[in-house]
Formats: sequence, structure tokens, C-alpha cells
Amino acid sequence: MTAPHTQAPVTVRVFTQRFSATRRGARLARVLAELEAVAWGIPRGSAAFDSFTLVVAELTSNSALHGRVPGRDFELRILLAPDGSAVRVEVSDTHPRRPVAPPADRLPVPGEEGGRGLVIVDALALRWGVRDRVGPGKTVWADCPLSLEQSYPR
Repeated sequence: MTAPHTQAPVTVRVFTQRFSATRRGARLARVLAELEAVAWGIPRGSAAFDSFTLVVAELTSNSALHGRVPGRDFELRILLAPDGSAVRVEVSDTHPRRPVAPPADRLPVPGEEGGRGLVIVDALALRWGVRDRVGPGKTVWADCPLSLEQSYPR
């Protein structure tokens, strides 16, 4: 007779919501992500909280501005790693164009209106990328560290 195998329960924390692909939708996504982060125990005003919410703001505003397809929403999904070390931010939209970060040697010109979003995400996230999604479009994701020891491995 074999002994029963017991496994410690794993609490998976996930927040998923669809928003209108507008500036207002992007702002609402950021506000709700902030509330969820606080509920998950990420202290408001900490470096981890500020970095996380900035990444959410950049990815959702990029989706609303550049990934917008008339009549289609975007989806925000955030997942807390089981060990509490990071939060994954995923933003999905139906536009086929994939975002590309500007080359490292080409920084945005002062006064230039765009071109900073993915530079900011790249600076704050442990890693980020783009993948296809079921149906049309893509998902842009970023892993945000929750501890300073993990932060900014560059």
C-alpha cells in the first residue's frame, strides 16, 4: 500500500476584465489593477506597487491607442505568482500589429509625443513579450517583480 500523496494547497490569484478600447477604459483598467494589488497585499506607494501600476498603465494605454479595433474591447489579466515574487500583466487586443520596442540607441526626443511606453515597460519589468492569442490579435505581457532583490536585472 502506498502512502497518500498530499500536496500543499496553492492559492492562485487572478484578475481578468474586459474594457472598452478607449483612454477611459485604459484608466479604469489601471484603477482596478491598483485595487486588486492592494487586496493581494502589495503596499500602495511601494516601489513594486508603483512599477506594477505604471506597467499596467502603459500596456493598457498602448492597447487602447495602437491596438484599437472599432467595436472591440481589450482584456486585462493580472496573475500573482504562487510564491508571491512577481505579478504578470497581460493585455490582449484584436489588432494584428505587434508592438516593437525602439532600438536601445534611439531614445525618444524631448517633446516627442510617443515612443516611451515600451521603453518604460522594458525598464520596469523583469521581462516582457508578445504572443498570439486565440482568435485575432495578440497578448502583450510583462512580469513585474515584487521584491527589490529581483528588480531590474540589467
